[in-house]
Amino acid sequence: MSDTPVPVPKKKSGLVGKLVPVLGALVLLGGGAAGGWYATSSGLIGGHGPKEDKNKPKLVERKDGGDAPAQTDADGDGHYETTYFEMKREFTANLTDPNRYIQVGLGVATNYDSRVIEAVEKNEPAIRSAVLGVLGEQTADHVATAAGKEDLQRRLRAAINKALQEKVGFGGISQVYFTSFVIQ
Repeated sequence: MSDTPVPVPKKKSGLVGKLVPVLGALVLLGGGAAGGWYATSSGLIGGHGPKEDKNKPKLVERKDGGDAPAQTDADGDGHYETTYFEMKREFTANLTDPNRYIQVGLGVATNYDSRVIEAVEKNEPAIRSAVLGVLGEQTADHVATAAGKEDLQRRLRAAINKALQEKVGFGGISQVYFTSFVIQ
């Protein structure tokens, strides 16, 4: 073995050696700027939130600003106004039991602006059809109990909101109430 050191080749400090880090930095900066622009314009950052559809109803804040009432609806915690609407005619449908029928009067509640009630009035035939379909699936024994009535209210709310969603693009019914209820 020899004691003479092996010479190390010098790095080339040409144009390519200087251009690679500069290009890498430009790619990173460009990607970051594009990502930031996308996040801001889509509402992910910047405090703007997602863009709201101007055609959809808005929640209506309580005007009195007081304490929450004892009863709150499904969509609210007492901070929103509740608007009620009673369907004009009662609903009569055959139950699944032979020779048995149900007749109910219904009212609905919403915490949204007047567009929900206007949609209910305008689309009442579609809503009536959906309600009659749900009523026709019931048995007398089931709807005669308190738990059965609550279950029926949930099903009716879902059916009404689905009919509204299909017709106008939004639901908004937070609760269904019985204004009359007869099983025969």
